[in-house]
Order: sequence, then C-alpha cells, then structure tokens
Amino acid sequence: MKILKPKFWEKNNNLISLSLLPISFFLQLLSIIKKKLTSEHSFKIPVICIGNIYLGGTGKTPLSILVAKELRKRDKKPAIIKKYYSEHIDEHNLINDSLDCLLLDKQRSQAINNAEKKQYDVAILDDGFQDYSIKKNLNILCFNSNQLIGNGMTLPAGPLRENLNAIKKTQIVLINGNKDKLFEEKILNISNKVKIFYSKYLPINIKEFENKKLFVFAGIGNPSNFFKLLSENNLDVHKQMAFPDHYKFTKSEIQKMINESSENNLELITTEKDYFRIKDLGFKHIKFLKIKLEILEKDKFINQILSYS
Repeated sequence: MKILKPKFWEKNNNLISLSLLPISFFLQLLSIIKKKLTSEHSFKIPVICIGNIYLGGTGKTPLSILVAKELRKRDKKPAIIKKYYSEHIDEHNLINDSLDCLLLDKQRSQAINNAEKKQYDVAILDDGFQDYSIKKNLNILCFNSNQLIGNGMTLPAGPLRENLNAIKKTQIVLINGNKDKLFEEKILNISNKVKIFYSKYLPINIKEFENKKLFVFAGIGNPSNFFKLLSENNLDVHKQMAFPDHYKFTKSEIQKMINESSENNLELITTEKDYFRIKDLGFKHIKFLKIKLEILEKDKFINQILSYS
C-alpha cells in the first residue's frame, strides 16, 4: 500500500530520522556493493540521463519531454527511455500525448538497444540516475526549490536515494522554482564544474478556473507543489486532497469527490498527470490544470546538452 511522504523527511535533527539512520547507512552500503558488482554498458548513441536523488516529484518527465522536443528542432532523433512499471501508466500516457518516441522495457539497457535498432540517435533516460548498468554521457539532476534535499538524509531516515555527493557524477543541475544561492553554493562546493539552471511551471489554461470555487486533488510525488502553484495564481481553493505518487484511484473514490464537489458547488480539478491516470474510468466532470515547463536560459541549457550528444 502506498503512503504519502512522511513529514519528518523535511525536518532536521528529528528523533524519528535519527533512529532510522542505521538502516539508512546499511542501505547505502548495499548500494555501494551493488555498484561495484554491476558491469557498466556503453552504447553507440549518447545517453542523456534526467534523474534525481530526492524521491519523486522533481519534474523528470516534463523535462524529458521538453528536451526531446528541443533536440528534434535541432535535427536530432531522440528516444525517451523509461523502465517499464505498470503503475507508471500516467507518465507513459503523458509522454505519448506529446511525442511518439517513448521506448519501454523492464531493462533500461534493452530499451536503449531497441532505440539504436530503430535508428534513434540520442537516448533520453527518464529516471535511471541510480542504474549503474548504463554508462551515461550526461547526467542532469532535478530538484524542486520547495523541497530541495529535505532533511538531507537518505532513505528511510530522509527522502534521498543517495546523498548530495552524487553531484560529483553530474554535469547539470536544474532547480524548478525560486533561485537559491545557499543551495547553489552547496552544490558548487561539491563540484565547481556543475552548470546550474532554473525552471518554472507556467499554467496554460488558468483562466478556466478563475472566479470559481475549487476542489483540487493530486496523486503525484509532491502534491503540495501543485497546491502551492494554484495558490500562487490566486485561485480559490476550498478543499484539497493529497494522495501518494502514482496512486491508483478507484471509481468509487472519484465518484465520491465528484458528488462532494457537486453538493458544494465546487469545480473538481487535478493535475495533468493524474488526469491521464483516471480518464479511462469514464468520468467527464474532471478537469486538469495544464502546465508548461519553462527553462530560464533555455538555449544555453540545450547547447550544454548538445555538447554531450
């Protein structure tokens, strides 16, 4: 059963995190052993990895879509590579709604092999920073300014898959949200070769929801980021409900929210990612906020990518 991220992951020096540190150290040791025992495979086409160290909710998939579109404009033929998880159908649908270059496999390396056979000339690895079997030409790490690295501890004491020293194997860091000089300094103290860029989400269909009372729900990595985006755009949110990432909604759960919104004269809306997960359930009363990812200094960012591909 999936659960929401625990709040203690965002609090420094809390007793729960400290008590879990021995498990975190043990899991990190296992990860080091696994890395040493894993053979790294190279490929004929360049591999651009868009990953994270914070567990979910950092915007890897929207960035993968944007990078693929930008590379196409520059006469590249990119494939987006994802490891197949049946519960991640929302991300698959989100990509397929924008592009026709998604390749899935239970082994990412096999999906890259398939990309080579189909004459793609760049592999964009959507997630896979911790997949040690793949040699990457370029690593892009994604962060969200609302969470950054939480309490800075690794799982389960904190929200990190690995500690911030992972910056040493990274060439580009993309921070979604507000500029943060202290975090930039922390990154550059680990590696002064890293290029740091910023991005933001721009709501496209915001006017649909202006002057309306809203009931909003989200089952993404960090639902609070979605709720904050609505607040920043001065939308009138009367009720909000958060669910775990990739949450598999039942028909009865959706119907209950529809009934409640109708009884209270509220407009029911969700994220685009959630919409792609529930649209096949047959409900017609749910709308979603469509967003566009905008990268500051985008040309410079894409040129950095092209230099590795």
